[in-house]
Amino acid sequence: MNKYTIGVDLGGTNIAAGIVDENYNIVDKMSCKTNLPRPAQEVEASIAELCRQLCEKNNIDIETQIEYVGIGTPGNVNAKAGVVDFSANFSYHNWQLAANMEKLLPCKVYIENDANAAAYGEYLAGGAKGSPFAIIITLGTGIGSGIIIDGKIFTGFVSAGGEFGHTVIEIDGRPCMCGRNGCWEKYASARALTEDTCTAMEQHKDNMMWQLVDGDLSKVNARTAFDAMRAGDALGAQLVDTFAKYIACGLTDVINIFQPDVICIGGGVSKEGETLLAPIRKYVDKEDFARDNEKRTRIVPAKLFNDAGIVGAAYLGK
Repeated sequence: MNKYTIGVDLGGTNIAAGIVDENYNIVDKMSCKTNLPRPAQEVEASIAELCRQLCEKNNIDIETQIEYVGIGTPGNVNAKAGVVDFSANFSYHNWQLAANMEKLLPCKVYIENDANAAAYGEYLAGGAKGSPFAIIITLGTGIGSGIIIDGKIFTGFVSAGGEFGHTVIEIDGRPCMCGRNGCWEKYASARALTEDTCTAMEQHKDNMMWQLVDGDLSKVNARTAFDAMRAGDALGAQLVDTFAKYIACGLTDVINIFQPDVICIGGGVSKEGETLLAPIRKYVDKEDFARDNEKRTRIVPAKLFNDAGIVGAAYLGK
């Protein structure tokens, strides 16, 4: 009888779950809407139902073939206690997620911060595979990050470490929802690039990017500036170059502090590949404190993308 685990990636918009085998392969996955705001008990019931439906679909007995369920969730997560101390996205405090889920499912449940779970997935089977000291950065709405040291997730003594997106790169800079000003994610996230592109377009009404989005600013996204650059537009090229500088600034800080084997870059904008990574490396190479060393931190793209959280969560109990 084959044994599996289930990894759950709990997001503010969707709940995704996947059955994962012993070789990090996702056998099958399903998702449903999170439907926030709603009580924690309803979210827990949706997770349990999704896990059961997934097993039924694949003719897997959840009681005998599922070793455990791992959940990656937003928020400040105390993995050892199985508690989400606070989740801003969900507005839950002291959420006893693991214990509550174990009442709904016939197996052990492990939890971890979603960015940490995704980082663990990339370490196990993605862009950081084979690197026991790795840092994973996800460029999305904000900047997600996770630290892997000696093959284990590092979170600090109150389980809130590794929030690189909220390190400041510009004193008295742009206000951030965390309460600080000038946070890295306000300059180097996909959302930041989208906002900067809109600002630039409003200042240059005759720019070609207006044609790319049919004159509708609501259609601007993190790809718009890249598409314009590829079409030979100077403003698009300038936006991409500035974006790369902002990313490199934060990455250089991370490298100077940790000197990891590898930094793995994920998030939708990372699919630009070398178009983004090559200029980032160029700027980091100029500023990295250990730039004269023979061995350097490698900056590589993520490989698992949206599946990283499922794979990482599925191995939280291993």
